[in-house]
Amino acid sequence: MMKLLVIDDEQAICSSIRFALEDEYDVWTATDVATGLALMQEHRMDAVLLDLRIGKDSGLDCLPQLKAISSEVVVIMMTAYGSIDTSIRAMKEGAYHYATKPLNLEEIKLLLEKGLQFKRLHSVVHPQVGYAGIIGQSPRMEQVFDLIRKVKDIDSNVLIMGESGTGKELVARAIHQEGARRSAPFSVINCAAIPESLLESELFGYEKGAFTGATMRKAGLFEQSHQGTIFLDEIGEMPFPLQAKILRVIQEREITPLGSVQRKEVDVRILSATHRDLQEEVRKGNFREDLYYRLNVIPVTLPALRDRPEDIPLLVRHFLEVYALRMGRRSLTLSHQAKERLYSYSFPGNVRELSNIMEYAVAMSEGEVLEVRDLPAGMMGDRAKEQEGGPSVDGLFLPSGLPMAEVEKRYILHTLDECGGQRKRTADQLQISERGLRDKLKKYREGEEEE
Repeated sequence: MMKLLVIDDEQAICSSIRFALEDEYDVWTATDVATGLALMQEHRMDAVLLDLRIGKDSGLDCLPQLKAISSEVVVIMMTAYGSIDTSIRAMKEGAYHYATKPLNLEEIKLLLEKGLQFKRLHSVVHPQVGYAGIIGQSPRMEQVFDLIRKVKDIDSNVLIMGESGTGKELVARAIHQEGARRSAPFSVINCAAIPESLLESELFGYEKGAFTGATMRKAGLFEQSHQGTIFLDEIGEMPFPLQAKILRVIQEREITPLGSVQRKEVDVRILSATHRDLQEEVRKGNFREDLYYRLNVIPVTLPALRDRPEDIPLLVRHFLEVYALRMGRRSLTLSHQAKERLYSYSFPGNVRELSNIMEYAVAMSEGEVLEVRDLPAGMMGDRAKEQEGGPSVDGLFLPSGLPMAEVEKRYILHTLDECGGQRKRTADQLQISERGLRDKLKKYREGEEEE
């Protein structure tokens, strides 16, 4: 039986949900965040109904802690009518959906059913072509997976580098969730998204009265992440004065909250990420050299999507299934022309852009087959311009005047997709060796770099 956790400070709501759903779920309830997190830690719930306001606590603050314990848990926010906008923002942080109060228990049942169905699909989509929720089977991604396996159980700092949209946070979460600290908190902070005046208090916390508006003590992310992991995203954007304090945390394993003279010991593993060239930032004087070497103990470099073209069919299929299920669509497929348009696109926004494109296409499509017209106009660059009058080979659209090398590339990628991303099967279909296929895919990556 699936385990369901209800976190709401109103005991009457907890009791009514338990009574309505106890025949279908193993229902647990908590009227405060601490008890809810403890139950989540001990029993690893499948789904959580989380109130937006739990006494003086915020469900938005509880959400990442639930996700840190189990990234796959289905979280449905419960909110008053005036807080719907906040709940939608919570969905962007990992919540599956939201329900408005007063609760409609039939709606709750339907949301739970769909959410758990989404979880099951998400957990089984192409399990053989990825690691820890990251999809890929290209040699470049296999190197990344191998690095994750090697570093997940040790405490060395890891610097994750790569272009925007390549999945740096996914790698950080995989290192934490697969490693020895998996049962402790995983905290994320985007150093580029928070003003300098607030970033320090978010990281180190503050005492009551430390500044105007500090009406109560607040623990910072380093303290909240004790014995766990903190992920400093876009570390290259961190203000120079604050870099010295991060260096001290690494060296001394202690913090000093704002407004306090007492130091607190913290046991935290630090993972960081950047799309910048930090060595160049050091040369320019924008980033501390000593901090760079402290963070960059083990570097992990993520390839751009254009550098692993054999993974594009896998990702397209994955996002198609995910968004079709989320939007209540069934049996969606892509036309050969739409596949060709996607496979020939350079994806400057990497995997994040591909995800957005597939979400848009599923939303715009009307039939069971997604056509070129369903794709966003913004992706129609020179490499993806459709030319009329071209032939079709095995259902693959080939524009007139296409160079032979490009024909070969498109046909190989098309066959790879038709074979479910399996390289051996693809090589057999093309009547070439697996090594020959790998060489051709490598040549395509090098060709992209030259353009």
